[in-house]
Amino acid sequence: MLEGVNTPLVTPCGPGPHPDLGALKALIDFVMAGGVRAICIGGTTGEFIHYSLDDRQRMLACATAHSKAPIIAGIAHSSLDGALDLARIAAEAGASALLVMPPYFFHYQQEEVREFYLRFADACPPALPILLYNIPAFTNDISFETARGLLSSGRFAGIKDSSGSMDNFGRLRALRSHHPFTLLVGDDKMFTEARTQGADGVISGVAGVIPELMIGIDRAVLAGSSGRAQLLDRRLREFIAWLDRFPTPVGIKLALAERGLPTGPHAVPLSPARQRLAQQFQDWFREWLPAVLQEAA
Repeated sequence: MLEGVNTPLVTPCGPGPHPDLGALKALIDFVMAGGVRAICIGGTTGEFIHYSLDDRQRMLACATAHSKAPIIAGIAHSSLDGALDLARIAAEAGASALLVMPPYFFHYQQEEVREFYLRFADACPPALPILLYNIPAFTNDISFETARGLLSSGRFAGIKDSSGSMDNFGRLRALRSHHPFTLLVGDDKMFTEARTQGADGVISGVAGVIPELMIGIDRAVLAGSSGRAQLLDRRLREFIAWLDRFPTPVGIKLALAERGLPTGPHAVPLSPARQRLAQQFQDWFREWLPAVLQEAA
């Protein structure tokens, strides 16, 4: 189900602090037309932390009803009970899989991260695949040793590794030869190399705004066209270099607006200097995109 290019959507913000479900449907249509395999709702790119459980429930219900692609439910929460509440909401909405990061904000040791996941698996609604979500830039790390124990238990379907470490990816890939699981990349800078080395796919923030580029890379890798894959990878890195100059996911939202998909105000207003940089980025993106779409076709 998740092989190839999948994407986490940003959350369009409507008037007031609530999601704009009409704009969310437009984003779903956009990425499905671009060819993504599955869509994640409520991930880091979706800024889940800003929204209530009711809002997250409405987004999942909207997405599963509207999308023909499978929906991965991002169910991150600061507590075990909160994550389980979101898991039940996702199951009732008809999600196809759960993406579960460690509890965020407070620091926990690896023994507590491991216990969190095991107890989550004990109480999770049956028949929903659970994906571990390692994103140490924003929350507690899932060390390789912890991931190995959890994935070797057979209770978890796979992992989205957003560590940005090819060394960590290599260790996970080696583990998979003994204990099969789905190995997904979460750091777009790693995608081309990791897919070449056997990653099952990616959950890509970039695919939420330029699905054509990520799918072009995926096709080139699978076809053995290393030169074409490297050409497109250079384009990907040009784009990411701009994204890295903004807080997550501001750059993606700015680029979506240039593609005719405005997503509402940013959660935190940009400073005057960042506003000037945003205009420079959008001017650059407007000129850069047509050639990239042609090269990726």
